[in-house]
Amino acid sequence: MSLLELFVLAVGLSMDAFAVSVCKGLCVPKAGIRECGTAGIYFGGFQALMPLLGFLLGVQFKEYITSIDHWIAFVLLGIIGINMIREAKSAEEDCGVCSGESGQNPFSFKAMLPLAVATSIDALAVGVTLAFLQVDILPAITFIGVITFAISAAGIRIGNIFGGKWKSKAELVGGIILICMGVKILFEHLGIIG
Repeated sequence: MSLLELFVLAVGLSMDAFAVSVCKGLCVPKAGIRECGTAGIYFGGFQALMPLLGFLLGVQFKEYITSIDHWIAFVLLGIIGINMIREAKSAEEDCGVCSGESGQNPFSFKAMLPLAVATSIDALAVGVTLAFLQVDILPAITFIGVITFAISAAGIRIGNIFGGKWKSKAELVGGIILICMGVKILFEHLGIIG
């Protein structure tokens, strides 16, 4: 996997975190370095951790399914992408990520942990795909984590300044990117593209 492909994959994976970060930015009157850094660490950290877990899982079963690994990558990325597009189409005005109780910190551990896990579940499946593609996992997850950190931190500021209109667009773009990556992997293995 080339650096450009890894970058595109990282951006695609980070779109859920970006969308939630935009919503989090709406929750606070002023989003500063602390809020941006908190979101970046949670979302970037989990976007790096989940592909590692998926990779370790995928390596265990790789020898049994090498002949169909490109189909698995295509199906997993396609399903994740379609779900992101569906979420973008049915996006509500209320992001649902602000604390329900007034006075509670929307960036507390209790508020951020479930969101970080939820936005990184798709990265677990991508980690399985990376195992099948024999990607060097440590640089890949570091890159994915750093890109997600930067995009999530930016999402906090964008949400704080511009509002929630970017949320559904981010999920739509992320879904399209992941579907395109799945199609590319399938076409490469079938010899349609080089």
